[in-house]
Amino acid sequence: MRPSPVFIGILAITVLGGILAAYGDSLSLTGDKDPLYVTGVVLLVAGGWIASLTLHEFGHAFVAYRGGDAAVAQKGYLTLDVRRYTDPVLSILLPLIFLLIGGIPLPGGAVWINRGALRNRATSSWVSLAGPLSNLGVGAALCLVAALVPMSAGLFYGLSYLALLQVMTFLINILPIPGLDGWGAIEPYLSPQARAFGARVRPWAPLVLFALFFVFRPLSDALWYVAGLIFDAFGGSGLAAQIGQSAFLFWR
Repeated sequence: MRPSPVFIGILAITVLGGILAAYGDSLSLTGDKDPLYVTGVVLLVAGGWIASLTLHEFGHAFVAYRGGDAAVAQKGYLTLDVRRYTDPVLSILLPLIFLLIGGIPLPGGAVWINRGALRNRATSSWVSLAGPLSNLGVGAALCLVAALVPMSAGLFYGLSYLALLQVMTFLINILPIPGLDGWGAIEPYLSPQARAFGARVRPWAPLVLFALFFVFRPLSDALWYVAGLIFDAFGGSGLAAQIGQSAFLFWR
């Protein structure tokens, strides 16, 4: 359960992004985005998102390990090494591209759990919920830090947007759709026919969902609205998150 050098390196990139965002001017007097600030926010948000992806999958693995699946330790899932959970292109590169294009936090990696080794159905549900709840916890912690710790405006904006993304990631993952964690949480209690249906559509159901985010704007707006309500309840600043998003999506 010792953190891997890869995870420490991801954290170092995230910290570097925070430093650059902190010392770069958020906006010039003419309204142009300062390159140092923009670079910092991109590194902070991208690095922080990959780190949270690692924590998300670690949450699944840790609860599974405590719940009876000892094989997750042998697979290296408890080392916080993102390479253990992902395919570099499908799980990191493509989600980051989607994030940069539209700000939609796609689910990334995956851990393979031996559900038959778990103690009971409740444990299986908690294994599925552990990942999204880790995102929610990270989002709440970032909101608390942003609200209580004195910091520069640039760092405040970047952390606020990263926190909002964590809440959005939580919401997307708990949707009861095959292939997402929300489905995994209810699957142990479903009929065999429903579980068989979920297994058939699992490979493409999330892709259909994310396609709908782009072609059916009210769905995306509704999720962002709910995410904003939770974010506000945590003490987050919607204006700061919006400015941080503007820097992260610098190409717009």
